[in-house]
Amino acid sequence: MNIGWVEVALVVGLAVLVFGPKKIPEFGAAFGKTLRGFKEEIKGEGEEVAERDESKIIDR
Repeated sequence: MNIGWVEVALVVGLAVLVFGPKKIPEFGAAFGKTLRGFKEEIKGEGEEVAERDESKIIDR
């Protein structure tokens, strides 16, 4: 599914109408913080799996 500039502009315009221009930066900051936390958790899970795999190899 391709999303063009028209659709993006429509969604942003609708968000400004619904939430107001003062709330949009707050939502952006919250989304960014959530995305960073998600990425850190994914990265942490990958490190834990690698550590478990290494410990299995060392235990043998």
